[in-house]
Order: sequence, then structure tokens, then C-alpha cells
Amino acid sequence: MTRICVAGGTGQVGSEVVRRAVDAGHAVAVLSRNPPPAGTAGRIGGAEYFRADVTTGEGIAVAVAGADVVIDCLEGRSGKARKNFADGGARLLAAARDAGTGRAVMLSIVNCDRSDYAFYRSKAAKERVYELSGLETVVLRATQFHSLLAMMFGAGSKMRIIPVVRGARFQPVSPADVAAMLLEAALAPPPEGPRHRVLTMGGPETKDMADFAREWQRATGAKGHVVRLALPGPLGRYLREGLNLAPEARHGNETFRGWLAKNADTL
Repeated sequence: MTRICVAGGTGQVGSEVVRRAVDAGHAVAVLSRNPPPAGTAGRIGGAEYFRADVTTGEGIAVAVAGADVVIDCLEGRSGKARKNFADGGARLLAAARDAGTGRAVMLSIVNCDRSDYAFYRSKAAKERVYELSGLETVVLRATQFHSLLAMMFGAGSKMRIIPVVRGARFQPVSPADVAAMLLEAALAPPPEGPRHRVLTMGGPETKDMADFAREWQRATGAKGHVVRLALPGPLGRYLREGLNLAPEARHGNETFRGWLAKNADTL
């Protein structure tokens, strides 16, 4: 049995990592700023939950104590969290070293180091922290999640518009597939080569964003016109250049249509 500390283990990917690890018989510690109360739907039975904050260091040492491996699914999308994202990674890794943890695995975004978008820059900065940590580390770069597309389509549909980014293709991946690969990387035998590795994971299909929008409409029954909009700035450039794609790494199994069918009650 392996003891796994999942940082950010209450998010959509992190919670799936926790569920899979518990089901496989591993001891799981969940590090979160706001752990779900006992008995609520967000709390997975069989896992231990610890209140900790990587931006301050509070509670990290207790959460990682005894962990053989750390899986980092934390996010820092805006404001202070994004500004301190890489520093938070450094605090987590320092605590892991002090605890004698042998490996750390980080969830990241495909080609984040080739974008000027602030959120992606923060991911790239944290990747460098992992690379230079001295621990055995793995960075898993994934394409965008199915849920991101659904969220964008849902937000626009309130105004009877289904927005798609002009010139953008997507290769979305299921959070469950990503969670499975994170856990696999965490439990794999030690590598014979470099102590830092970067893995890439993409979804099983690549399509124009408008094609995914129509699939979403069919699944949800949402009304509205599919409208192609120009997306300015670094994120628009990232998408138009196809940096969000990983055609050589179609490791995901669940298609967008399959994910929609499985999550029909929550869309």
C-alpha cells in the first residue's frame, strides 16, 4: 500500500484521483484550504482530509507527513493565488522533501511554456520549480477539459448565443482520464533516466470548436445560434496557433459526446 498526498484533492481532477486511489486500496491524505465537512457529498470515504494552505505554508507538513508520493492538482486561476502559484509549489515540495517523500507529480497544461497568457505562465513557472526541486518529479501536461467547453457554451447560451473561438480547434480530455494517468505516474517504478519527466496527454479527438458546440446543443437541448467570435490577446493566439493540441498524445479514452452523456444531469 502506498500513502499518497493529493494537494487540491477536492477539485474536479483531484477528487477523481482521491476516489481512484482509495478504491485501489492506498492510504490517501487530501490537502485543501477548505476540506468538505464530514458526511457531505464532496468528502470521499476512506481518505483523510487536512486543512492546509500552500500560499502560507500553514498545515502542509502535517498533510504530507508519511507520504510516499505527492500528486499536485492545485489551481491558481486569478489574483493572489495565481501570483503565488509557483511559490506555493516550492513550499509543497520543500515539505515533501522534509517528510522524506520520494516523488511528486504535478498537473499542468499542454504548451503552457509557449503562451503569454498569465494563467499559463504561472503553470510554466511552477513546472520549473518542479524541475529544479531535486526530487523525482513528473509533470503531466493535459489538453483542456471537456468541462471547460461545456462551461463556455453554457455561459453564452443564457443570451441565446453559443460562442466559439474563430480559428480554434480543440482536443478536450476527460478529467477522469487525466486522473487515471496522474495516479499511474505516481505509482510507476522509478525511472532509469532523468529524475524529472514531462508527459503529455490529449483527448481522443480533435475538432473545430463549432462541432463540439453542436454536440453540446444536441445533448442539452439548449437553443441559440453558434457564433464565431474573435478572441484577442495571448489566449486567442495560443488557440489559433493550435498550441492547445497534442495530436501525438491521444491517450484519453472518453470523447466529448460520451462525457456529455455521462454528465447529462449536471449540465
